[in-house]
Amino acid sequence: MSTTPESGTVATTRAQRTWFAPRHALLLVLALLPSAAAGCKDSSGDKIKVGILHSQTGTMAISEKSLIDAEQLAIDEINAKGGLLKKKIEAIVVDPQSKFTDVFPEKAKQLLLKEKVVAVFGCWTSVSRKNVLPVFEENNGLLFYPVQYEGNECSKNVVYSGAAPNQQILPAVKWLLEKGYKKFYLLGSDYVFPRTANLIIVKYLKEKGLEPVAEKYTPLGHQDYANIIQDIVAKEPDVIFSTINGDSNTNFYKELASQGIKAPEDASKPSGDKKKVPVIAVSVGEDELRTLPPETVKGHLAAWNYFESIDSAKNKEFVKKFKDKYGADRVTDDPIAAAYAQVHIWALAVEKAKSTDVDKVREALRSGIEFDAPEGKIKLDPKTQHLYKYFRLGQILENKQFKIVFETPEWIEP
Repeated sequence: MSTTPESGTVATTRAQRTWFAPRHALLLVLALLPSAAAGCKDSSGDKIKVGILHSQTGTMAISEKSLIDAEQLAIDEINAKGGLLKKKIEAIVVDPQSKFTDVFPEKAKQLLLKEKVVAVFGCWTSVSRKNVLPVFEENNGLLFYPVQYEGNECSKNVVYSGAAPNQQILPAVKWLLEKGYKKFYLLGSDYVFPRTANLIIVKYLKEKGLEPVAEKYTPLGHQDYANIIQDIVAKEPDVIFSTINGDSNTNFYKELASQGIKAPEDASKPSGDKKKVPVIAVSVGEDELRTLPPETVKGHLAAWNYFESIDSAKNKEFVKKFKDKYGADRVTDDPIAAAYAQVHIWALAVEKAKSTDVDKVREALRSGIEFDAPEGKIKLDPKTQHLYKYFRLGQILENKQFKIVFETPEWIEP
């Protein structure tokens, strides 16, 4: 379903994008000042420096702060075993403040050009990723991006550790249609991921002779959902497909419950009751649920590749390590697990390359790196630098964990 990052083929839609060669002036500067190509050079001294680029403040902090913890846990594990190339890994953590268009690229430049890190683990929203992408491409940096996204991108300077739409969005829609859901209310935050995700959903529904009853967007950080919920009541959908991101989710679920809309006990079929309508979310996991009373979210659905409740020895080990390090009240979720796994994928590539040089690490990544991750075995597709992943659908329980109601028997090619 994909070709190479150099060809720019989209992971799920095969749309083409053009890769621009570095400008001659930039090449001349880099030739004269080799140290400026921070992403291309091995760390010197007795440490390997990597960057962590997640928001610790602002609207996305509710989701992104825990990714820092997951990545630091993986780094600590590697260091405890002796590090990489006989060196310990040092994480340089910066706060882009949920400011996607200016502070994110500014901090990316700081990590690559000033701190001279050899890899960066970062971003959540697609708008942040798209704004730092030119920084990584111009300076040959390597970004590991741990969150599901809309597809339509394939850069040789990014490893996409989250799901592509065919590994999350479309399997969720297919499951709903198979269960008899037909009246979709599409609601998302107003930026590229939700809009592109809904474009994919609308196209798929039209192929089945259906159209959504509504498609609405609210700004990132939006808090007042009274009018939106009133519109949902008026449109009488049988399912709400949510691509809301960040702390807006807290007020959305609270307002939904306050206006009397709850999930049906049995979400495997439409309830037929306009007050019993399930939300299926693709950006709400266990971490976001911590801020919500159980009665506001019980019974609703989420589509991911990982849930904390996965019953495997590897996942139980990961969950225990995370809670032992950060507290028994902490939880793991899909982006947390992906953030953790991507550090280990990078480390495996460094070991194989026997170098932290970006070009050598990229070559090693394309050799078919596999990792026994908390979600199950994952594999990096050498053509696209996306991961093979399993799809899972979960229903929220009273304890704000997920009961897995569906999972694919095989991993899905990106």
